[in-house]
Amino acid sequence: MTAMTRDEILTLARRIARGDELTRAEALRLAADETALDDLMAGAFLLMRTFTGGEVEFCAIVNARSGRCPNDCAFCAQSAHYETAAPAYDLLEPGEIVAAAREAAVSGACRFGIVTSGPAVEDDADFERICQAVRAVAALGTLRVCASLGTLTPERARRLKAAGLSRYHHNLETSKKFYPRICTTQDYGAKLDTLRAARDGSLEVCAGGLFGLGETWNDRIDMAMTLREIRVSSVPINFLLPVPGTPLEDQQTLTPAEALRIVALYRFIFPRAAIKVCGGREAVLAHRQPDMFRAGANGAIIGDYLTTPGRPPTDDLEMAAALGLRVRTHSPGKEPT
Repeated sequence: MTAMTRDEILTLARRIARGDELTRAEALRLAADETALDDLMAGAFLLMRTFTGGEVEFCAIVNARSGRCPNDCAFCAQSAHYETAAPAYDLLEPGEIVAAAREAAVSGACRFGIVTSGPAVEDDADFERICQAVRAVAALGTLRVCASLGTLTPERARRLKAAGLSRYHHNLETSKKFYPRICTTQDYGAKLDTLRAARDGSLEVCAGGLFGLGETWNDRIDMAMTLREIRVSSVPINFLLPVPGTPLEDQQTLTPAEALRIVALYRFIFPRAAIKVCGGREAVLAHRQPDMFRAGANGAIIGDYLTTPGRPPTDDLEMAAALGLRVRTHSPGKEPT
């Protein structure tokens, strides 16, 4: 497969900036050339600046229910199938979730995600407590509220929307073809149904994946094309950190260059979406974390993750400022675009 020159990559970026879509064949050409990372990043940065104006947004999350998940996802510290050091506890009280939201707002987040372990929130009382927490966080007027609660029905999507939820998150993790090698207990089609239910319930859709599982570039592009068909608003990019006790504990982590190529390629595929670099970035990108923005990302999770600590939020705010990027804040009553 013939590699693209720098001029061809930048011409392609300008064409996408005018409204065209990257084809699958073009995505494969961009992914194939390991020597053209700087050129690929330059094109992705052009697209990021075109559609975001150089503005980045930070999200924070709370692990509202941890561990004991019946799914057997090969990477997950919270799966009941494996012995790991991850904590296990029942759903937090609404007041605890609101306290975490207040801390997130102070730290510089403009979005706050309520995340629960498990394939779904099956108990109606638990679901209502989450709706109470959503209403309370939305009432603060300082954050857009997001949630990641597993599979979702259209009726529940509408209830969350009515409570004040802005965006629903549900990762595909990888391609449909590769997924059975990662999880055997949850159907890929059910994940797609959840994304459609969220969208049909007038929620923004946030969905991405976990990279470094052993997937190929074909898998990465296949997942991206699936997400593009669903018209996702936000694409979180996570990098595997092998967890002792899981089947992928010995998996080799990605290099910074490959991780940045993923970010840049996804910006070409999703020129208007929020591209957010999340779990694993501290370890995988290390000193090259500023390059995630140069590669087209316009957001990240700040603070701690579900079962692993992040770095101090002030470090990320200072990083964005050093690059001349504006950090988005949420104004009460106004939905960020």
